[in-house]
Amino acid sequence: MAGSPYTEGNSGGPNDTDFKTDEHSKSERLEHNRSDAKGHDLRTNQGVRIADNHNSLKAGERGPTLMEDFILREKLNHFDHERIPERIVHARGAAAHGYFEAYDNAAQYSKAALFSEAGKKTPVFTRFSTVQGSRGSNDTVRDVRGFAVKFYTEEGNWDLVGNDMPVFFMQDASKFPDFVHAVKPEPHNEIPQGQSAHDTLWDFVSLFPESAHMVLWTMSDRAFPRHFRNMEGFGVHSFRLIDRQGTSRFVKFHWKPLAGTCSLIWDEAQKLWGRDPDFNRRAMWEDIENGDFLEWELGIQVVEEQDEHSFDFDILDATKLIPEEQVPVIPIGKMVLNRNPDNYFAETEQVAFSPGHVVPGIDFSNDPLLQGRLFSYLDTQMLRLSGPNFHEIPINRPVCPFHNNQRDAPHRQTINKGQASYEPNSIDDGWPRQTPAAAENGGYESHHERIDAHKIRARSESFGDHYSQARLFWNSQTDVEKEHIIAAYTFELSKVKRPWIRERQIKEILPNIDPELARRVGENHGIEAPNSPVAPEGELGRSSQESSEALSLMARLPGNIRYRKVAILVADGVDGEQVETLKTRLSEQGAQSMVIAPSMAPVSASGGQNVTPDAMLNGLPSVTMDAVIVPGGESSVQTLKASGQGRYYLQEAYKHLKPIAALGEGEVLLDAAGVAAGENGVFLGDTVESIFEPFAKVLGEHRVWSRDGKANDMPA
Repeated sequence: MAGSPYTEGNSGGPNDTDFKTDEHSKSERLEHNRSDAKGHDLRTNQGVRIADNHNSLKAGERGPTLMEDFILREKLNHFDHERIPERIVHARGAAAHGYFEAYDNAAQYSKAALFSEAGKKTPVFTRFSTVQGSRGSNDTVRDVRGFAVKFYTEEGNWDLVGNDMPVFFMQDASKFPDFVHAVKPEPHNEIPQGQSAHDTLWDFVSLFPESAHMVLWTMSDRAFPRHFRNMEGFGVHSFRLIDRQGTSRFVKFHWKPLAGTCSLIWDEAQKLWGRDPDFNRRAMWEDIENGDFLEWELGIQVVEEQDEHSFDFDILDATKLIPEEQVPVIPIGKMVLNRNPDNYFAETEQVAFSPGHVVPGIDFSNDPLLQGRLFSYLDTQMLRLSGPNFHEIPINRPVCPFHNNQRDAPHRQTINKGQASYEPNSIDDGWPRQTPAAAENGGYESHHERIDAHKIRARSESFGDHYSQARLFWNSQTDVEKEHIIAAYTFELSKVKRPWIRERQIKEILPNIDPELARRVGENHGIEAPNSPVAPEGELGRSSQESSEALSLMARLPGNIRYRKVAILVADGVDGEQVETLKTRLSEQGAQSMVIAPSMAPVSASGGQNVTPDAMLNGLPSVTMDAVIVPGGESSVQTLKASGQGRYYLQEAYKHLKPIAALGEGEVLLDAAGVAAGENGVFLGDTVESIFEPFAKVLGEHRVWSRDGKANDMPA
């Protein structure tokens, strides 16, 4: 039975170790679940060949359909049940397979097998998501992004379930349903979808000051990443790592993108809603297909047990982060995502994450939000995936053997042998048996933490600070980022219909973060804000640190043009040699060039060669690109100049602070679009080499921030 799908990963005896754990193992072990229909007959789910798949069984050609048509019933029944309940939050997601590779220092912090030796690779499946919207919402809305990683280790599955922001909206899980109800579309009209700019959300957060820090993060540019590869990830909570000596340490988990951090800007994100609602998921899919894999380092902030109370805040408070200047992030491994799913539903939609999925060497803290999540995630998966056997779905199945006496229930796939479904037993020679924690490959053992307390519904006074880290985040932003935050609060509150909610946020919340922030947002709404904090002293908190460079997106700019997408605008008569040189130079530095023309017809270059477009002007707009170049060629430039789409392409790129270059006659198109030649980030030259180095340098800085604020002066 070793090759039987019924017993895969679930057979064997006391020395059950015959399995692989390299990055290909998950794919290999699930191969029996993959199915390619090529060359196969059409059959029912019970394996019966189908003679006619076009007509139901009827009583005569024009008579009623007969109930005995089991083929029709099976087909319709399956169709009726093809959709499972979508996730209440994080419904819209995209995912990829890959591997995690441990560094040589990881084993000193945890006895978990995936960290045991340098270079050890563990297969992973990583899902990114938005929080508020449904599965049909857009990728680029202002929202938190989920960042969940399933590690298929030889000791079982470990799920590191986090977000792209290191803090959360509340301290206690009892408030999570209230927050979700507030941020979701309003119940009377199911509007707005995938957005936070509405009354119920701002009513809740303006009455709930512990949310102020996280709200500030969501008003920043962190709320719409340029690409999943440019997102940081965080475990949010304080966890514990346990080493082989049994020593426990508190840790915060960080995913640091090797491609650097950068974001969309608000106007660009809004336009992508209509032009490419699948922008982020499409980019990840296409990059992986093209071999441009996504990479992060996993890092940890380590706090020794004796230092738990040595900070200005409580490390068990999920609305707080540990500044990296106080506790540096130690890299302990690297994750590479290098393979797309074979089927969205079977993998991305059915994958079930839970922070309660841990392995020996990883444990929980008493963070009250984490404690609630440990229950809620399991409960959610039981509903979504129709019962307790969701772990047997291929994407959730561990790569190691798993044996226990849990049987039956809906969708059971394992056919359990043996007569004993209890432990201890003597009928089946006592198997399966417990593994003592002290054994070489010991069973899971929770940290021996002494607890002696009364049952009480209360919070520690150390959770009373709601504003000190919001001030820290605000003070850490560049001037450009602060302007974007002011604009975000202004826009979001403009969608709030009830004036007292706007006033409460501006008068009672924002002054405690920064009076200037409150004043500027207040002026934009005609509301006079207090010029000093108004919260009680305990809620204001204190901080020994004024700012943290790590909290600014601009602190982690990529500094190179790898993975950048550059539009090359062409029409008949374009200088073909310049196009080829541009493509070569961009490729040499890891960037991707996209030749864009008025139509998909081959373009006749001035030298007689044909240039094949990758997309049309209206098919791949500038909001999907990082920069634009206009090669020379008089007739090409005149065609683009006569096109409203050609002029608008440059205007929109300029407005979104993107580098622009023109070669030779290409300057004519810049003039027609009203783009000032020679301004910051606008390059002119007669040859590719004359503009390439300065163009690439600015492109490596992601945007031409010196133009921010001028873009609105562009001609319509």
